[in-house]
Amino acid sequence: MTDAKAAIIDMGTNTFHLLLVEFDQGGFKTIYKEKVPVKIGQQGISENNIHPDAEKRALDTLSHFRKQIDANDIQQVYAFATSAVRNARNGSQLVKKIKEQVDIKVNVIDGDQEAQLIYEGINFSGSLNAENSLMMDIGGGSVEFIIGNEKEALWKQSFEIGGQRMLDLFHYHDPILGEEVVKLTQYLKEKLGDLIAALEKFTPKRLVGASGTFDTLTDMYYASSKLSKIQGQSVFHLPRAEFEILAQKLVTLNKEERLQIPGMIPMRVDMIVVASCLIEFILQYVDASELVCSNYALKEGVISRLINKNEMLPCTGM
Repeated sequence: MTDAKAAIIDMGTNTFHLLLVEFDQGGFKTIYKEKVPVKIGQQGISENNIHPDAEKRALDTLSHFRKQIDANDIQQVYAFATSAVRNARNGSQLVKKIKEQVDIKVNVIDGDQEAQLIYEGINFSGSLNAENSLMMDIGGGSVEFIIGNEKEALWKQSFEIGGQRMLDLFHYHDPILGEEVVKLTQYLKEKLGDLIAALEKFTPKRLVGASGTFDTLTDMYYASSKLSKIQGQSVFHLPRAEFEILAQKLVTLNKEERLQIPGMIPMRVDMIVVASCLIEFILQYVDASELVCSNYALKEGVISRLINKNEMLPCTGM
């Protein structure tokens, strides 16, 4: 690692993340991190389009991120865009505007690359062991599933069924109607045939969720159990029975009521309903006693690569 510092930007469909790190002795420490609910998929994801309002939010947020990067004198910037941008007809125009206006070169990665980086991030967190696990990362545009262990990823696939897409298709009433949940479940069965076949082949007994929804679920569980998350902890455990209680609560409450749940955050309050329905669907096929929640995902997968120097990544500063 030639530079001692790096900036990693994950331009997710729902949330943009900025992570500034400093490398030392084969590890890293966080200088600064921030997440902004840009919701780049709002008003356009179902038409494979980035709405002008969403574009403005993206440019404003990245301009703010650029100020943080410059204030910390960081030259190496690694920026990644995922589902919403890669599928949008005007995605390449946004990437061009970002380079011209903010001087950040965005790498638009495909679903397979995204899943691989998520796997590397989860593995870096210490969430995996010798047993096969099903890993999942629920984004706004896509959901990545990986089956593997601490040694390797055996199978991985990205599905364009993310939270914003599920919201647009099925969550018309608040609280969500039972018939909407039934339709969503049927949709998942149709869309996830490849995953179901892979689960039958590899029979993982562990479920590991990456950041996002899983962070919020564990926050709610910890708050209800009067537990505290330890600073710097990267792996959390949510008993399956406790998740089931939370999931049932989420589908019966409206938005205002969900916001009152200790541990809930406003940026997750809408998507967490359909995301929990997705997790419940997956648990029909994975006999896991708990949800293992990795605080690390794509960004930390990038950090792992930089530390291990096993692959060059394109970046703004090169």
